[in-house]
Amino acid sequence: MNMFSEAAFKIFEESIEKYHILDDVYQPFENPYPSDSLNHLLYRKNWIDTVQWHYEDIIRDPQIDPVAALDLKRKIDASNQDRTDTVEYIDSYFLNKYESVEPKSSATINSESPAWAIDRLSILALKIYHMQEEVDREGASESHKAKCAEKLAVLLEQKKDLSSAIDTLLQDIENGEKYMKVYKQMKMYNDDELNPVLYQGKN
Repeated sequence: MNMFSEAAFKIFEESIEKYHILDDVYQPFENPYPSDSLNHLLYRKNWIDTVQWHYEDIIRDPQIDPVAALDLKRKIDASNQDRTDTVEYIDSYFLNKYESVEPKSSATINSESPAWAIDRLSILALKIYHMQEEVDREGASESHKAKCAEKLAVLLEQKKDLSSAIDTLLQDIENGEKYMKVYKQMKMYNDDELNPVLYQGKN
């Protein structure tokens, strides 16, 4: 049976490969999937993660200009908000998909929603891609490659476990064994009514 996690991971890989053709955080973004589809959200989710992965690399440059670093920090903040919003859109998709399912009286809630588990799978796809790069990196020592190969094996095992957990969760929701209950993240630092640094500055 073609499981959801397998299809999602292929979309994440597609996004990562597309990004690395130019390997530029400022490149234009084009989503190949219809705007009303789940695949569109999955592709967008991973693209956000991929760009932010490279933002985080750039900002750790010890020689970075402080003005450029501040601008990049603002971009990372905006990316984090975009990531959260996209996760919530994905959860909305599943809420709509399973709205007609009547949970069993014994149904329980999961510790995280499907979309937040999918978020972890997207990040894991990036870890696997970049760890594979280190295993294959020309000029790296054999010791470095061996250590990275060990880490890659752990990441691949984690992928197997996380994928199984996601597929099981979705199946349980569909069968009424689990039920969804989504809490908005309510991030406070971006809100000028909740962040004291922002609202005190308005007075």
